[in-house]
Amino acid sequence: MSYVIQLVHIVINTKNRKMTITPEHKQDLYRYIWGIIKNRDCRLYRINGIGNHLHMLVGLHQSVSVMEIVRDIKRSSSLWAKDNSKFPSFEGWQKEYAAFSVSWKDKDSVISYIRNQEEHHNTATFDEEHRQLLSEHEIDEYNPQ
Repeated sequence: MSYVIQLVHIVINTKNRKMTITPEHKQDLYRYIWGIIKNRDCRLYRINGIGNHLHMLVGLHQSVSVMEIVRDIKRSSSLWAKDNSKFPSFEGWQKEYAAFSVSWKDKDSVISYIRNQEEHHNTATFDEEHRQLLSEHEIDEYNPQ
């Protein structure tokens, strides 16, 4: 038997970073995304965000790549949200995404970070947060891996 733990912090943005995820209905979207993740035999540890982006901590099944799970989440949830009257201005997801490896020992701190997104964005813009995450993971945003 193989034993594999692959934790990934995934960040996806709405198209043109528009504030199209409404606070009163975001839990509906989160539940839908959780279903997508579960159907791929992956585990959602935490999901949260604000109107223009989402953070997720996902434990990937050993047969699922980051690219595949992000593709499935974006494709299915985009179709669902566009057809759902609770998200009338949702236009889809940005093509790009960010994904960062997370060690098991850092899992709880990433969960806490994701849980506190609303508070975090009271003091930091998405662009500031994005640059900080890239810097912490030593990624040059103009020359990605």
